[in-house]
Amino acid sequence: MSEDTLRMRAVPGRSGETGAGTAREAAAPPRQAGQRDAFFDNAKYLAIVLVAIGHAWEPLRDGSRTVSALYMAVYAFHMPAFIVISGYFSRSFDASPGRIRRLVTGLAVPYVVFETAYTLFTRWTDQEPDRPVSLLDPLYLTWFLAALFVWRLTTPVWRRVRWPLPVALVIAMLATLSPVGNDLDLQRTLQFLPYFVLGLLLKPEHFRLVRRRSARVLAVPVFAAAFVVAYWAVPRMSGAWFYHRDSAGELGAPAWYGPVMTLVTFGCSLVLVACFLAWVPGRRAWFTVLGGGTLYGYLLHGFVAQGSKFWGWYEPAWVHRPVGVVVVTVFAAVLVTALCTPPVRRLFRWVMEPDMAWAFRRDAHQQARDRNAVREGSAARG
Repeated sequence: MSEDTLRMRAVPGRSGETGAGTAREAAAPPRQAGQRDAFFDNAKYLAIVLVAIGHAWEPLRDGSRTVSALYMAVYAFHMPAFIVISGYFSRSFDASPGRIRRLVTGLAVPYVVFETAYTLFTRWTDQEPDRPVSLLDPLYLTWFLAALFVWRLTTPVWRRVRWPLPVALVIAMLATLSPVGNDLDLQRTLQFLPYFVLGLLLKPEHFRLVRRRSARVLAVPVFAAAFVVAYWAVPRMSGAWFYHRDSAGELGAPAWYGPVMTLVTFGCSLVLVACFLAWVPGRRAWFTVLGGGTLYGYLLHGFVAQGSKFWGWYEPAWVHRPVGVVVVTVFAAVLVTALCTPPVRRLFRWVMEPDMAWAFRRDAHQQARDRNAVREGSAARG
């Protein structure tokens, strides 16, 4: 997303730099100042494709252990990867007036708009005309906007704490002991917090480590093992542990399971996130430009994902067969890809990235820049 909505800023170094990676990537030309890093745009795009595919697989899990295993494996790392990257690009958040403004326009405004839109859409698809619009109870995908808003506001605190990641893990572990409530989906915000804090702590060299050739080779058997473990776990445990939205009691487990599963899922997710990043291309690809529009794809594809059940797309028997799973997978990938394209972004930018200059007072630096611009313009005309 961006600095406020996961739009990526450039990272010092070379585009596609991999340390001990391939010679082709090591020979990539230096990026100019301000140029976007293709690696992170590629990672965002591939992560959002996996998010859409995961949502498309959800209705196909019943009766298919293979789909359920794939679903569990993907859910173990796709949102953690997204959140780690969000944290990495939130490192510079300092609560300055300009950043607060972008926080409001890039997260708060889309949250209000899409929370309202999803509620109205759900009234129709779920036949619940009395469902209230509640800005305190995030519906469907909007939880991420609320969580990122809270996480980013707390960034200055995490930058000052002596042991930020252990503290965040303790908070996540405690959150599993009892229901926290639905306000702003705080349960999920707290349980996913360690991934965001980890992103704040990462540096460019950490990403170069996982982009080495050896890491790519190792990622193959790790992913294969993850699928085997997920296949074994499907009838034995709930994949809801990877949603991080419920307490241990709500999942029918003893309270002490919560802290233990927090550490277990955190470790598993980080290993898979590293493997995922190892296979993300470092050079520009045809989909690199789409990495700047992942928030659009994330929020907009939810209407199709929800509506597909109401419209009966999953009712034909062939959809639940292997060929149907392939078709659904391809459709989800193509749909979210289309929603990340520049034309869609231009169409919805007024609500996803509104300027809203009228709503904010200019700070002293902005006023000084405006005065200098006026003086320079007068001198030029004189």
